[in-house]
Amino acid sequence: MNTLLEALVYGAIAALISGTVLPLLYRSKNTRKTSFGLSLLSSILLLGFAGALLYTGKEPVFPPIRYLPGLDFTLVADRLSAGFILLIAAVVPGVSIYSVEYVEHAKSEAGKNLQTALTNLFILAMLMVVLAGNMVIFLIFWEIMSLSSLLLVLHDYSSEENKKAGFFYFVMTNISTAFLFVGFISLFRLTGSADFGPLEYSASELALPFLSLFIGFGVKAGLVPFHKWLPYAHPAAPSSVSALMSGVMLKVAVYGFLRFLLSVFTPELWWGVLIITAGSLSALFGVIYALKENDIKRLLAYSSIENIGIIFTGIGLYVIFKVEGLESLALLSLAGACFHAFNHALFKSLLFLCAGSIVHATGTRKIEAFGGLVKTMPATTALFMIGSVSIAALPPTNGFAGELLLYQAFFQSFAVTDPLLTVFLITALSSFALTGALAAALFVKLFGITCLALPRSEKSRLAEEVQKPMLIGPAVPAALCILAGLFSKQLLSFAGWEIEFPDLLLLGLLLGLIYAALFLIIRSKETSPARISETWGCGIPTLAPHMEYSSAGFSEPLVMIFKNIYRTKIVHKAEYHDKQESLFKNGNVEIRLLRFFEEYLYIPPARAIESFSKYVSSLQNGKLDSYILYAFLAVIVLIIATGGFV
Repeated sequence: MNTLLEALVYGAIAALISGTVLPLLYRSKNTRKTSFGLSLLSSILLLGFAGALLYTGKEPVFPPIRYLPGLDFTLVADRLSAGFILLIAAVVPGVSIYSVEYVEHAKSEAGKNLQTALTNLFILAMLMVVLAGNMVIFLIFWEIMSLSSLLLVLHDYSSEENKKAGFFYFVMTNISTAFLFVGFISLFRLTGSADFGPLEYSASELALPFLSLFIGFGVKAGLVPFHKWLPYAHPAAPSSVSALMSGVMLKVAVYGFLRFLLSVFTPELWWGVLIITAGSLSALFGVIYALKENDIKRLLAYSSIENIGIIFTGIGLYVIFKVEGLESLALLSLAGACFHAFNHALFKSLLFLCAGSIVHATGTRKIEAFGGLVKTMPATTALFMIGSVSIAALPPTNGFAGELLLYQAFFQSFAVTDPLLTVFLITALSSFALTGALAAALFVKLFGITCLALPRSEKSRLAEEVQKPMLIGPAVPAALCILAGLFSKQLLSFAGWEIEFPDLLLLGLLLGLIYAALFLIIRSKETSPARISETWGCGIPTLAPHMEYSSAGFSEPLVMIFKNIYRTKIVHKAEYHDKQESLFKNGNVEIRLLRFFEEYLYIPPARAIESFSKYVSSLQNGKLDSYILYAFLAVIVLIIATGGFV
């Protein structure tokens, strides 16, 4: 059995390496198809590997490869890594099939092949991060993952928007890596080993590693206030890459944090409070900022911040219940966080793929320019609806199942005896419920304005359904969203989560029967033949698209409710025919929103660093004497810092 599991992993790695190298050697459409076929093959092999490990519980032992004295290249796979490998294997098939056609829309042959190669490299790097057996291997492939995704974000480097997105992503991913270095080095000094293993140390000794790794993984996952790179990177990246980044890469960061957290024997209560606070703020701010967006991919990026917040809320609940000695609730919370991570990977990759199809068909990302796509793109609309229903957590989809686990954990938190902690958990539950309600409103807006009513632009009216690969690709995660919801209880049991959870298969069948009965009742009431005519327009002869609800109009009440968060400012501009301003000529009204985190958190340090850089640059005066003095002073500082005079 161990040999078979090893063969599946090595086969998947070999397929991804081949899929990376081939497009760099040969430029042709068949080569690109073969490359994506290899990534599809790798996902099938990984699905078999993860399924076998989760079902049997037998962990393979990979032989180490010595490449540095005292340091081996080791791979490790347990139930935690198998769960995240299953996540990768679930997302990659849809992206691979979709990309066969989508990548052909790149501007040049070289661009098409480079995007194909980098996509395979990106998938390979994420897989190797999850399989990494020590911190060094983890960081090596973490950097490869970051670099390959950065190059994919910068695929259209002639665009100023893409350059800005790449710069944001480059800076934030390096900040993430810097904190991971600090966290791993502090763990190495504490344990004397670079391997991942149990940490039987006091919480005070682990405070620095915890804070460093929380920030490092939080930046990569997109937690508030480290989230700002997501709304820039996702619109700039190809939609297939956005599906991988949001669906998988953010979860790789979650995996890294869980890998550390689950190895700690004695976490502290304040850890859980900090994680829940960050998760709740991320979930709430993510959905609030998504509501005001008019860019479909930027909206989905903010929605990813919301869902990452939900996942971290579940992780925080796990820590609190573990500290309080409530093991069953801790297990329930951890299951909810992991299952929601898996579910989010499915429905967010589905939504990004559908968004890519819509953008390709209409030539714009502006939601205000969509509308009426249910008639021109019916298949894409149906898939988009499944993703919208799933992310809005409506039963019996997988989004509902994941959030139900966390609600169960919250509702049973009365077992906590500390009154202050109880108040904190009730507040977190209130925030969680508000987030869910706003998320439902968000996707009513997105789906309704994008796909229903009249086309709001000529591009939307002339849109055509995309090619079959771009329909089959999203159909894979769409089917999994439904199946993972209906069979959620069975999936949790298969993965080893023995927890109390309702059987949603029965609920799904019941809802299906209710919907069918309602349909038959409505049809039976039709006693007269259908009459087709124009909708009554309040006396107006012809309805026009500008009379429909707009994206901004739908969000305006919520924008005003949360104006203290958005820092809304209503700007009136008007012209009049007379000096008394009685006869109106023309004008417009705008709602401007303050980019709070960017303007108050990111820009001030950036300006300070820029000023410091200019000062350092001025020291480079070209004089040898000055450089010798600088070197001498640097040596003195290093000697003092390392205790050389002690």
